Amino acid sequence: MEINQLISKRIHPLNLQTPITQVHQLFNQLTYSHLPVIENDVLLGAVFEDDAKNYDSNNVLSDYQYELDLFFVKEHTNWLDVIEAFAKNESNIMPVLNSDNKYIGYYELTEVLDLFHATPFLSEPGGILVVEKGLKDYSFGEIAQIVESNNGKLLGAFISEAKDDMVQITLKINNSNLNEVLQTFRRYSYNVIFGNDDDVFIDTLKDRSAYLDRYLNM
Repeated sequence: MEINQLISKRIHPLNLQTPITQVHQLFNQLTYSHLPVIENDVLLGAVFEDDAKNYDSNNVLSDYQYELDLFFVKEHTNWLDVIEAFAKNESNIMPVLNSDNKYIGYYELTEVLDLFHATPFLSEPGGILVVEKGLKDYSFGEIAQIVESNNGKLLGAFISEAKDDMVQITLKINNSNLNEVLQTFRRYSYNVIFGNDDDVFIDTLKDRSAYLDRYLNM
C-alpha cells in the first residue's frame, strides 16, 4: 500500500475563528496531541493540546495564532520520513500538503506504524546487521553486492545514524547464517556494529514502536 492512501479527512481542521470552547471540546473527545488549523486551504499550524488547556474559553484561536506549531509532510513523502516527522515533532497527527502546498488531510501515527509493522523489514524472518563506514566510502550498491554474493537477499536497509562523517546502515537479510556476510563486510572495511541471526532485534524494534505509541499518548 502507498502511504498516501492513509491520508485522512475524518476530522475537519480548525480555523482562526474557531472558539476556544470548541477546541477544548474536541481535545476532550479525541486522542490527538494536535489539531490542524487552516485558512483557505493553507496550513497555518497546529494547536497543541497542552497549550490549549491554558487558553481562555472566551477567546478564539486567532488570539493564540503565535503559539501554533507548524509542521507537515508532503503528499508523496515516503513512509520512513513520515515516521521521522512524527517523532521529531512529538505528535500523533501529521498534516499533509499537496504539491501546491495546500492542506489535503492528515496521517494518524497508529495507522502509519501499522504500515511499518507490515513491511518485510519487520514481518519477514531473517537477520539484522548494523554496519558502519565513512560517509564518502560506502554505497548501497556495494552493500547489496556483499549480501547477495553470500547467497543472501536484502529485505531492507536504511541509514540509522550519521555522525562525524561516519554512517551506520541497518540491514535486514533473509539469511539464517550471517557469519560469512559479517566476514565479507569486514573484508570491505565495514565496521560491524551489530549482528544478530534471530528475532531479538526485531522484538526490540517492535518494543520501541510500542513505547513511541505510549509516549505520544496513543
